[in-house]
Amino acid sequence: MTEAEKRQLDEQGYIILPGFMDEYLLHELRVRVEQLFEEEGENAGHEFRQEPFARRLANLVDKGEIFEQVVSDARLLVYLDHVLNSSFKLSSLNARSTNPYAPEAQPLHADMGLLPDEIGPCVFNSVWLLDDFTEDNGATRLIPGSHLWGRLPQDVLKDPKAPHPQEVLVLAPAGSVAIYNAHIWHGGTANQTERHRRALHAFYVRRDQPQQQWQKKLLSAETQARLSSLTRYLLALDDALNDQLCAEGSGRSGFLK
Repeated sequence: MTEAEKRQLDEQGYIILPGFMDEYLLHELRVRVEQLFEEEGENAGHEFRQEPFARRLANLVDKGEIFEQVVSDARLLVYLDHVLNSSFKLSSLNARSTNPYAPEAQPLHADMGLLPDEIGPCVFNSVWLLDDFTEDNGATRLIPGSHLWGRLPQDVLKDPKAPHPQEVLVLAPAGSVAIYNAHIWHGGTANQTERHRRALHAFYVRRDQPQQQWQKKLLSAETQARLSSLTRYLLALDDALNDQLCAEGSGRSGFLK
């Protein structure tokens, strides 16, 4: 990381990295994601969450070796290390595809409804752009600096779906990755075009937090057997504390075991 990137992440809470994916990786991710949407049909995303006006996929590490490259990308881990202070694990890898002419924006939110604690930040997200993000196709919006405010948008905003005077859009070409301290207020916007707007969300938490999706319980034995030692560590597959945290957290809204 450059010093400028460190300052941007610390002060603004996000960075956009154009050209992060090469053409081969971008193509293969697009192909596999569309295969899964077709194969899973109405059940797509059922392991975690389904959403009006958007297609979703969940548990992607279990659905193709190509996704292992995403969650263990060494370049991404450098930014993770900076935000989460060398203590992190994958929480979930999902896909979200905003439907054409989707009329509603997501409400502004912080991931898992968490605030930083006395240790520091505990959530980090990366959005892998499978399509161009434009002003009218459902690009993610961010409120710069809001990760430092110590407040959740639903507690202070009359309407978290409404435009915010300080919001900026993630506008970048396909193949880019947007990374952010996931305490930042953010949400997808409405898609006003005739095309889907697709992205992957590789979401990480500090190691003392439960995973959003309990990887050890979700991954097949075949998948677990082929994973590298690094990927096993990132997914906390051999971490007894993670098992305890996930078991205790299984009643939380949006948490899956």
